[in-house]
Amino acid sequence: MKKFLKAGLTAVAAMAGAALIATSAMAADITGAGATFPYPIYAKWASAYKTKTGIGLNYQSIGSGGGIAQIKAKTVTFGASDMPLKPAELDAAGLVMFPTVIGAEVIVYHLPGIKSGALVIDGPTLANIYLGKITKWNDPAIKKLNPGVSLPNMSILVVHRSDGSGTTFIFTNYLGKVSGEWASKVGSSTAVEWPTGIGAKGNEGVSGNVAQTVGSIGYVEYAYAMQNNLPWMRMKNHDGKIVSPSMESFQASASHADWAHADHFYMILTDQPGAESWPIENPTFVLFYKNPSDKAGSKTALDFFKWAYADGDKMAESLLYIPLPNSVVKVIENSWKQIQGSGM
Repeated sequence: MKKFLKAGLTAVAAMAGAALIATSAMAADITGAGATFPYPIYAKWASAYKTKTGIGLNYQSIGSGGGIAQIKAKTVTFGASDMPLKPAELDAAGLVMFPTVIGAEVIVYHLPGIKSGALVIDGPTLANIYLGKITKWNDPAIKKLNPGVSLPNMSILVVHRSDGSGTTFIFTNYLGKVSGEWASKVGSSTAVEWPTGIGAKGNEGVSGNVAQTVGSIGYVEYAYAMQNNLPWMRMKNHDGKIVSPSMESFQASASHADWAHADHFYMILTDQPGAESWPIENPTFVLFYKNPSDKAGSKTALDFFKWAYADGDKMAESLLYIPLPNSVVKVIENSWKQIQGSGM
């Protein structure tokens, strides 16, 4: 699996620029903007789709907040957000929302001599690190979770997102569920008033900062951790079991998604029960107008996602995203009937 994942990520790194930065002269190309969380899989899909159809994808990986703003400003065909918009907000803006894949976040760190997976963290301890209450790597709370690991007497440098980010929404939503103090003092949103740490733009920025800074800790989408060879932590989940990030633990958490009762496909999957469930993951979403000004462009984008649902599952799995079940895809595609010009 690691060999397969590494090959997929190498392909993403090699092809992302050519696949996503399409020339503006090509009127048929698709425009989108938003979440950095799904960028690796959108890049991989875009490359394969352009080879098949000649249609490119110009996707700006600028964060969920930017994606929401750009679709509301009607400067792109679709917006992308890891934070689901509530049904009332979607209706007020004339938007529809649907998920594309489910992805997971991991906690990454930079400590010389301590390999990936060697450290364990739980929710309350992680919240206290981001609250600025735990400031040293050899703090008793971290030592208790990691008996036998030689933890340095080194300051913890907290890295967080500086931009409006669905990755931040998912992370802070999780912290709010496991820490009452976090919920009351900081809360959950695409952007929060961080009690401590330094900000970096995008999953790319957080990954880069952690890779370069000894003593740092951050949260990123799993593919970014793998691309940058960043050590990740195991986590103690909702059921008190220690789990590693893997397709199995991601699927265990995703199995709790109740799409049949998800109004406007609104779904949050953090801190799910189950002995094998990974605690920090969620679907990522795209946003379209019900009555788009460029109906042909909207249909072209929907055709891209229809192809991705049909032919892109193995690509998604190679990057450790969870494809949506076929039953959910059918409901999503049926929902496109409300988009004018979709042809559904």
